[in-house]
Order: sequence, then C-alpha cells, then structure tokens
Amino acid sequence: LYTNILQNKEMALRTQRYICLAGSMVRRFHAARYPRCGKVAVSNFEADQFLPYKKMQETLERVAGRLNRPMTLSEKILYSHLDDPDSQEIERGKSYLKLRPDRVALQDATAQMALLQFISSGLKKVAVPSTVHCDHLIEAQLSGDKDLARAKDMNKEVYDFLSSTCAKYGLGFWKPGSGIIHQIILENYAYPGLLMIGTDSHTPNGGGLGGLCIGVGGADAVDVMANIPWELKCPTVIGVNLTGKISGWTSSKDVILKLAEILTVKGGTGAIVEYHGPGVDSISCTGMATICNMGAEIGATTSLFPFNDRMITYLGATGRGGIAEEAAKYKKMFTADEGCKYDQIIEINLDTLEPLVNGPFTPDLAHPISKLGGDSEKNKYPMDIKVALIGSCTNSSYEDMGRCASIANDALSHGLKSCVPFNVTPGSEQIRATIARDGIIEVLEKFGGTVLANACGPCIGQWDRKDVKKGEKNTIVTSYNRNFTGRNDANPATHCFVTSPEMVTALAIAGRLDFNPVSDELEGADGKRFKLKPPTGAELPTKGFDPGQDTYQAPPADGASVTVNVDPKSERLQILEPFEKWDGQDYVDMAVLIKIKGKCTTDHISAAGPWLKYRGHLDNISNNMFIGATNAENDEMNKVKNQKTGQFDAVPAVARDYKANKIKWCAVGEDNYGEGSSREHAALEPRHLGGVAIIVKSFARIHETNLKKQGMLALTFANPGDYDKIQPSSKLSLLNLMDLAPGKPVDCEIKNNGSSDKIQLNHSFNEGQILWFKAGSALNLMKEQAG
Repeated sequence: LYTNILQNKEMALRTQRYICLAGSMVRRFHAARYPRCGKVAVSNFEADQFLPYKKMQETLERVAGRLNRPMTLSEKILYSHLDDPDSQEIERGKSYLKLRPDRVALQDATAQMALLQFISSGLKKVAVPSTVHCDHLIEAQLSGDKDLARAKDMNKEVYDFLSSTCAKYGLGFWKPGSGIIHQIILENYAYPGLLMIGTDSHTPNGGGLGGLCIGVGGADAVDVMANIPWELKCPTVIGVNLTGKISGWTSSKDVILKLAEILTVKGGTGAIVEYHGPGVDSISCTGMATICNMGAEIGATTSLFPFNDRMITYLGATGRGGIAEEAAKYKKMFTADEGCKYDQIIEINLDTLEPLVNGPFTPDLAHPISKLGGDSEKNKYPMDIKVALIGSCTNSSYEDMGRCASIANDALSHGLKSCVPFNVTPGSEQIRATIARDGIIEVLEKFGGTVLANACGPCIGQWDRKDVKKGEKNTIVTSYNRNFTGRNDANPATHCFVTSPEMVTALAIAGRLDFNPVSDELEGADGKRFKLKPPTGAELPTKGFDPGQDTYQAPPADGASVTVNVDPKSERLQILEPFEKWDGQDYVDMAVLIKIKGKCTTDHISAAGPWLKYRGHLDNISNNMFIGATNAENDEMNKVKNQKTGQFDAVPAVARDYKANKIKWCAVGEDNYGEGSSREHAALEPRHLGGVAIIVKSFARIHETNLKKQGMLALTFANPGDYDKIQPSSKLSLLNLMDLAPGKPVDCEIKNNGSSDKIQLNHSFNEGQILWFKAGSALNLMKEQAG
C-alpha cells in the first residue's frame, strides 16, 4: 500500500483551482497545501474540515473493549460513529443506534422538500458538511447541451431556490450539468471510513471507496444537518466472499445482478452487504461502486468493500492522495477482523460467473446471457430491442465508457454499428470532458450514439420518448439499476432489462435479445462472419482526468444576508405547514382508500418522470399519490371506489374527498411495500391527504422510517394471511393507541357488512419514534424540544 502511495504521490497531492479559459470556467489541478499539523481535509472543497480517523479509532477502541469480539468492517465504521459509545446498546437486528454521520448529500428532487423542512426548523446553518446536486430535473429529449439549456430554463425557479438556500445555510451547490450525485460524491467526497447519509436510495455507491453511505428520506437528512443524532436500527451483516477473477465478457455489474438473483429484492432488508475475499482485488474502484450502488435493489441498508490498492489509485487520480496516505495508516480499521461473524455468507466465484441480463419489471429476475434468448421466447418477451441505453449513476465511469468504446470500435471495423437508438449518459462533467478529450465520445457517436446530459435522465423516467406509443409492448436494454413497470418511460408495456454497459452495447449491434456475444457470430458489412472481441478498457485515464467546466458553487463564509424567497403563488414550491398532532383518540372506522395488489414501490406510490417538477410543492405532487398502484378490487390503476358516494374516481380525488369530510383513511398492501427510491414524498403525500396508517405484510427499510417521521402508523400483519380479510369496503379501527409501546402489537378491528373480526398488527416503533407519532411528525417534535 505504501509503495503505491509513494509511486503516485506526485499525482496524489493535487487539488483543484479554477482558471478562466475562453470565457468559461475550467478546473485545473495544483499541488495541495495540506496543513503542517498533519491534518488532512475531507475534500478539496472543504479545507477547514478534516478526516476524523483519530477520533474514530478512539471511539472504536472503547466499543471493542465492551464487545470483546472480532468485528466486521461495517461494524467498525458504524460503531466508530456512535454518539454514545460507552452506553449504546448494540445488538444486530434489534437495537437502535444513535449515530453521528460525517456528511449529508441531497439530490435536487429530494433536496427541495428536505430544505423546506430545514428552513421551517428555524436553524441558521447546517451542522455537518452538506451538498446539493442538480441531476434529477433534466429531461432527455434531444441531446446533452440542448436538454441542459431547456432544463435550466424550465426549472429556473427551483434552481434559484436551491442555490440561495445552500448559500444561506452553508451547503455546497453543484449546478445542473455537473453530473449525477453519486458520481460527484465518488469523485470528490467519498473516502474510506466515511459515514454519509444521502437523500437518494443509490447513495451506497460510495461503498466503492470503503465508506458506509446510506440512503434516507429528507427528514433524516434534516436531523443530521440540525446536529441531532441519526437513528438506525443496528443492521445485520451479510458477507459476500468473492473468489476467482473477473475476465472476458463478465463485469462488475454481474456480481450484483447475481446477488439480486440469490437474495431477491427484499433479501437484503435490514442488512449491510460486506464484500471480501481474494476476488475483490480484480475489481476496479468504480466497479466496486457499481456493485454497491445496485445493492439498493436487494433492499440492503448499504454495501461496502475493504480498503485496498484500487481505492488508493482512484483517490490519487482524483486529486486526493493525501486521503489515501492517511487511510493507509489506519488500514486495520478499514478491514474486517479475522474471525468476525456474519449473519449470512454468500459465495460467488468470479471465474465461473456468466454475464447476466435481469428483468423485465424487476431487477432480481436473472437470465444468464446463454439462456436469455430461450427465456425470452418462452415468456413471450418482445425479442426485438427498441432502444439501448448506457450510463446512469450505476455504470458511467471512465472504465465503463472505455470498454463500451472497445466493442463499438470492433463493430465499426467490420462496418457495423448500433442498429437501434443508442443513448449515452456520462456520470459527471469530469467524465464527459475526459472521454471527449480521449476520443471515446467520438467512437460512441460514430457507433450511432446520442450523448445525453450529465444527469439521471431516462434512468429515473426523465425521458421524452417518442418511438413507441403508451401501451405498446416493447423491449429496451439498459445499464441502469432499476426496471420497475413504467420506470423509464411511463409505459407499463415497456420490458426493461438491466445488464452491464458492455452487454447493452453488444446487444445494440444485433438488436435482439437472442444474441449472445460470448458465442454467437455477426455478419460484417463485407459478408464475412466474425465474433466480437471481449471488451477492454483502461481503469483510469492515462492523461489524468479533465475536470471540464466549473459547476460548483461554494457557500459564503456568512450567508445571513442571503434572501430565500418562495412565491405563495408558485406551482413548484410551497412552504410546509406542520401536520396536526395526534388527538389521543383511537382511529375508529377508518376507510380503506386502496387495497393494493402485488408490488408497490415508491414509484407506484409517488411517480417520478413528469411529476418531478412538483417535488417542492406538496399539495401539487399529491395529485400523483398511488396512481401507479394496482387496486385489488378491480385490477386497475388509479381507479378506486369512494365509499362515501359509491362512485369510482382517481385515488388522489377520493383521498381529498375523505379529507374534506374528516374521514380518516388507511392503505393496505403486500410484501416489501415502499421498495425502491428513498423519496419521502411517498410518505408525505398520504399524510397530507388525510391518511393515518399504512398496513402491509412487510416494509422496505427507508420507506418505513419515512412514514414514521411524518407521523403515520406503519403497521404489519402479525398473520400475513389477514391481508385477505380486508376488503375495499371494510371499516378498520386501530384500538388502544394510548398504550402504544415498543414490541406491543396494535389491536385492529375489521368490519365487513355487519360482521367484525379482530386481528393484531405489529410495528417497529421505539420510544422516540412513538413521540414522533404523538407530536404529529419528527419535525414537530424537533420544534417542540427546541422550545
């Protein structure tokens, strides 16, 4: 480790400065002046914030003395951030930890509501380093430059709000065009041992640099920015032992696609996935980030890798060699103890791992590439591919783009290119500028590619797709992470398959799902048959990164004089009003707004795509509540019966009618309710429209917490079969709520056409969370306690 650091020291000890070229700001590197006291800054943008390694080590030693057992890597990082290491109860899967995260990251769609909540708290400045990243509001329509210009114009009110709020309250602001939040974090802020929370479910991407980076709702972010200890149920730990070596057509993406097949979309719930074993060293730093990023699709709290040479190399290449050097001194803290115990161990042999293509409609339905054609024919998936898309926060590194370019070059040398639209999303301005300089963009464009803006784009539904009509059955292949129904283009008939960017590129050449580049031949323009060569590409640019245009706004030393305005007539932004406190009464004869059948993700509860523009306006965005969920009564979406009038109507309209008539309501669902995005709007909207409880078979972690934070009762059936006892016309009563206590079930009475039945509902509320419920929300309680 030390040898590598010394060899790369010239490159490592760099940081960023800005010079003006051709009228635009372009970043350049220069030697960093680290403080002589030996302190190392956490980033090149925060010279007054230093790595907390010494304090972490001292805290960990106190915890180790109490536990007296070997610890996993994730335990070391978590427990070294405990608020009270001497008395904190620590039991995996049971106790609630009070933690002190190092930083907060927010993307622009979720940041609006989070910052509105922070403003309403009355605090003057964020307590920890925090940043906002503008990546979600840029719709893919024509090309990168044109789409970015259009987004800046359409979203000016929101961008101005975010920019001024960041300046006033001390947050760094990454402007539209800077790139996707997770790539920016990896390039600039992630480091070994970091504990970070982010208001996006794919925040775990930072685990590729050895940090514990956890997706949360906006209310959790507000807690940390307000210097309140952050609460997390102590995770279990799943160990994934990697053996062998990645080679040929197999990529890092295939590791997580395989794990998704093994664990399913809920198998990682409540757990941290910790990778280890000799196979780790065959994966690049950005490849490890890919694996951690998509860990969100198995419900994992987060994922991470141990500190190694690949991280040192990446830190040096991104101007953070000082961090690598400091982390190497604490290597033992960033490695699991010998003999540590995992709650589950999974073995994956990289030598025998076959490339996978997962989907459609769920990221855990895996097809080895050798079987994809047969599976597609058997299941009547549309065989012809309509669009191929590479990039997104999961797979948009320099290495990813270079490997795809090698495949494209191979095809071009035989007179072939993509036979379908081929969309390319760079992960950041730094990636875009570097692959442009190195000729990679030129190759991908010759191949038929369209380079989109440095943003999320089609991955989150920001795609103005024109080639198919809504309801038309079709197939797309992507290197994205998520493929729920309607996720990318709002078309429920689109069959989206997720795979590696290399496999997307190869499939784009053939244009069909039954092509296997490992074994099948193509016919070149000269009529000769050939096989594509396995992809190759540099892990990092040999000429170093080109940072591109300056897109960062640092907060002023004192933002007190900055004004933040929200127009009362705005359609995009709305100052939040506090939710009502619980009145101390049982919830009697609640209406069932909707009994949901099957999968219900946060996309089903609060759709993205065109609705993203209302993320800062709670009342307006509430008009999308549950419009994607399937009603068990009629198997239709956005059509439920108003039990007061007997007429069918849109779900939000019925909820508004119930609220106007002071009728409390609940929603009923099945397993892993609320999986997917971290968006707290999926909890805020039901609360805003008069909902008081969500009753399901099981919850996804982030969404369950979000519901609790907003004063909702998040309840699960003690007997999952009781789901069948509830009808859309049922009246439900939650009884003895005054006695609500940790571990004590809630009594529920179900009334159906004159008959009644009693069941029990479980919950995971602790004492502090019960106070959120009684206060009406966690934010209400914060204000009460602040006086």
